[in-house]
Order: sequence, then structure tokens, then C-alpha cells
Amino acid sequence: MELHILEHSLKVASIEKEGIQICTHGLMKLAFLASKTRCKFFSLTETPEDYTIIVDEEGFKELPQSDLISVADATWLALNVVSGGGNASSSQPIGVTKIAKSVIAPLADHNISVFMLSTYQTDFILVRERDLPMVMHTLSSEFTLLRVVNGETVAAHDLGVTNGFVKPKLVPRPIIHPLSSPSNMFCVTSLDPDTLPSVATLLMDVIAGSDPLGTSSEDSSHIRFFSFSLIEGYISLVMDEQTAQRFPNNVLFTSASGELWKMVRIGGQPLGFDECGIVAQISEPLATADIPAYYISTFKFDHALVRERLTAVGCLEKTSKHGSVV
Repeated sequence: MELHILEHSLKVASIEKEGIQICTHGLMKLAFLASKTRCKFFSLTETPEDYTIIVDEEGFKELPQSDLISVADATWLALNVVSGGGNASSSQPIGVTKIAKSVIAPLADHNISVFMLSTYQTDFILVRERDLPMVMHTLSSEFTLLRVVNGETVAAHDLGVTNGFVKPKLVPRPIIHPLSSPSNMFCVTSLDPDTLPSVATLLMDVIAGSDPLGTSSEDSSHIRFFSFSLIEGYISLVMDEQTAQRFPNNVLFTSASGELWKMVRIGGQPLGFDECGIVAQISEPLATADIPAYYISTFKFDHALVRERLTAVGCLEKTSKHGSVV
């Protein structure tokens, strides 16, 4: 398989809930007028705590300077596993559990922190730019490494990490952060970019937290979670089923089974960016049990979307230091 190192230099930032209004103009431009910004990588995820934005340098220019925006202290690069040739974003999605043992676990073993973004199309593994030499050295035996330069894939050159590289001693990786599972069900979907203008007003309302139809549940375990990504022309949406029902018929792509996904939320306190192995702690046991999963990291917490909730929860509880998933 091929591992593509995308050419985007990315920033990861948090927008506080009360700061979304001052960012609305820039966010709408990034979502609906991308051709005017030269932005090629944009993702916005709302959680109960804040909004997480992942954006390339061109897109970052559209955000205002504000104390309500916190930026992670690093430049990030996106990696994408491609089964065979072709453009990274048009590859078949393989799921985070499919790369758990070949990518996620080896990086965790070498103390390389990752930030995950699963989309409808594929999975992006974000690593700090300064960690790239070690990333390449760690994964070069399993993958053909390619860099994307001006839209073309070329061989990635060895960055010279040869000394001091010791194969780590593999140890059990228990789940050390508490897990919870909200009551709402989620869909992972997409839409044709040509139809985006027809739902722009609705998407703006969703991003701003408007719910005129009162579709949000009063259940205290029901959480707000919405993710919109526009990456190299491909749109991905993650939303709960109540939000999906607000969209016109035949706009959203749906699978033949119309499958919904259950969320497992990782972290009791904000996780930060320096701890290594969090994604591996979740994805490895799911991969061993052959349970498909999407995985979305945000500025404060991580989120896994699993199809078979009871099987997945039971699998994770076996290695969790906190026991049951609440």
C-alpha cells in the first residue's frame, strides 16, 4: 500500500462557542466560496465544548485574530493511506481500524502523537511537521511513501533518520481515559458539491447551532456534534440523525443499508496534544475484533463512531482502566 504525505501545511484551532459569530464570515467563505480563498483543506467540527477547525495556511488567513480562538502550537501534515494508485481523496475509505496496526500502533510505539480525521471518503492521519522524519522512518518498511507536490505524487526522499532509532519493546496498551456514549445516533455522509448552494442556508444554521424545528433531544445524554469537511473538492458530513432529517430528500448520499453509527467519546478532561497512543488505545482492540470505526479528534476530546455499539463497547471495556462505558 501507499502512504501519501499531502502538501497542505495545517493549523488546528479551537473557536469558543461565543466566538463563532465573529468567525462566521470567514467560515462561510471557506465552506461555500473555497475558490475565492485558495483553501484546499478545511474541516470544522462542533462539540458541546467548542468548534475545532483544521485548515491549511491559505484558509487560516480567513480567520480573525481573537482571544476566543486558540491555536495548537504546531504545523501539522496530513497522511493518507491509499490502497493502490490514484488520487488520495478518491480512494476507497478503509476505516481507522484498518490502519490501526499498520500505521496508528507503530507511531504510538515510537511516541509520535497523531490527530485523526475520518471523513466519508477516507481517513487522514495528522502528524506534527517536525515529526515527519521519524514518521517516514517508522512506516517505510510497510508502505511506499509518496509526497504530493503541486497535485502530483512523487517519491518521498529519506529525511536521514538513521541514528538512535531503536525498535521499541511492545507493551500492552490499556485505555487510560474514561469513555462515554451519548444517546444519539450519527450518520457519515456526503453531498454533491454542485448541490452545496441549495443547502447553504441550512448548513449555516446548523453550524451556528440554530434548531428552528426543535429536533434536538431533551435527553441529557444527547450531545451536539456536527462535522463538515471540504478537502480537495470532496465534502464530508457527520451529524446525528435528527440533523440529517432537516436536509431535503435525495441531497445527502446514503448507503444501501442507511446505516447509523454510535459514538464513543474519549476523555473526561481535555486531552491535549502531547500524549501519545490515545488513538491506538481505541483503534487496536476494535481492529482485533474487526469492528469498523470512524475516528475524529477535536481540540479537547476524541470521538469514535462504531457500527456495532454493544460489541464495540464490550471490546473497549475489556482494556479500559475505568471499566464500563457510561
